[in-house]
Amino acid sequence: MIDFFSYFISHAEQILGFLVEHIQMTAIAVGISMLIGIPLGILISYVRALDKPIIALANLIQAVPSMALLGLVIPLLGIGKLPAIVMVIIYSLLPIIKNTYTGITNIEPLMVESATAIGMTNWQVLQKVKLPLALPVIMAGVRISSVTAVGTMTMAAYIGAGGLGYPIFAGIRTVNNLQILAGAVPACILALLVDFLMGNVERLVTPISLQGDHGDSNGDIKLKNRRRREKISLAGAAIILIIILIANSGLGVKKSDKQISIAGKDFTEQLILCNLYADYIEDKTDITVNRKENLGGSNVAYSAITNGEIDMYIDYTGTIYGSIYNHSGETDMMTVYDMCKEDYAKDGVTLLNQCNCNNTYALAVTPEISEKYNIKTIPDLNRVSHQLVLGSTIEFQNRNDTMVALKDKYNMKFKRMVAIDGSPRFTALVNKETDVTDAWTTDGMLLKFDIIILEDTDQVFPPYYVVPCIRTDALDKYPELENVSNELSPLLTNEVMISLNYQVDVEGKEPADVARNWLKENNLID
Repeated sequence: MIDFFSYFISHAEQILGFLVEHIQMTAIAVGISMLIGIPLGILISYVRALDKPIIALANLIQAVPSMALLGLVIPLLGIGKLPAIVMVIIYSLLPIIKNTYTGITNIEPLMVESATAIGMTNWQVLQKVKLPLALPVIMAGVRISSVTAVGTMTMAAYIGAGGLGYPIFAGIRTVNNLQILAGAVPACILALLVDFLMGNVERLVTPISLQGDHGDSNGDIKLKNRRRREKISLAGAAIILIIILIANSGLGVKKSDKQISIAGKDFTEQLILCNLYADYIEDKTDITVNRKENLGGSNVAYSAITNGEIDMYIDYTGTIYGSIYNHSGETDMMTVYDMCKEDYAKDGVTLLNQCNCNNTYALAVTPEISEKYNIKTIPDLNRVSHQLVLGSTIEFQNRNDTMVALKDKYNMKFKRMVAIDGSPRFTALVNKETDVTDAWTTDGMLLKFDIIILEDTDQVFPPYYVVPCIRTDALDKYPELENVSNELSPLLTNEVMISLNYQVDVEGKEPADVARNWLKENNLID
């Protein structure tokens, strides 16, 4: 507990920034859900032919896993806050629609008949009778949606939208429980606070005649005092929310007329590389860099740069060659690079000079497994793979240049394959829950865990040299980026990246700090 508070205090500014982002996105999503869900609920309460289809559709959408839904909206809306907000809006609709419909249709028919009998129009009946009586039920639906939205919004970090999901995902990647708690604890507290405030709203909109304290003088006084406290708390929350919604809006602030965005994917080395290039470019030019960290996998980054949502990101030749353009069979470094450069040029992206860092795939086992089965190389593994359990990333199991290549080369089959993304796959390996895992040759975890990298004697895996990718139109606009990037790239070797990854994954340092410190220590920036 003491360690957690120390970590929280030392990272308070960063965590507060994530919290503000989380509240902003959640408030917008829930607000739009109410604007859509309440009118829709009212509509189907009048047009009964629509109630079953609409509620069934909302139920169906609710059953779709949030990660799958997020993946579906990325091709349409790209990356960042917009697709994350849209996903949460969709997930928040069901309770609001259903409770609005239920609240209105369950009103005592005699009340509606009485209102009609005294001459009220349908609109007046809805406005003065149905909605006031249904409001407690409607707000109960909004309350459920609001609390659920706080948790669902943590998925926003997967596509670079920020929020409290960022430290959670980062902590899972690096097996850093303190970092996970730094995101999870504020999210839990926020959910409880939202539940409390929405509970106050729910009680305030409930007619006084239906509240338990109403009926005697003492009860009325208590009820009056409680409602005053609830109104004060809600007013305070509303003021804070307004401030948060306009916080960091940057109105009237203009850092530079020259700006580009640089992105990094969702693992340690990518976060470091994103900051290395961003810091170096800002130091050597008058260009302001907007960092978009923690994007999802390769296809998310590819979609972002080809759609113009980012200007530059750092990738690997093997990833472009095998995962994005589905090539296979070639292992020569320059041939792979030239093919990648030619393919990306057709999509309006220029590959700059590749680094001296080859972060290719590898297979790893524990010393016990290596000794027990006499495994030193990948061909050795193939001999006994049917007896072993593979615990690897989802991407490794599905790429043409990894698991598919192993099957094509050796007809390799495992006893069982378990998908485990991030650093937990190393934990599963050393805990003997799996026997084999995938790794990268610059992975900082190689220095932390006692594992053996199997030699790729047949060069099954293609080269994975780090290579900056930049939109051709951005390079035409800022041609100085080519020389600046090419100055930095040769300095990034396997040894450098292993050391930097280790500082983040094992020592718990921040990727941005590690990148900047290395640049300063090597007199590359001021």
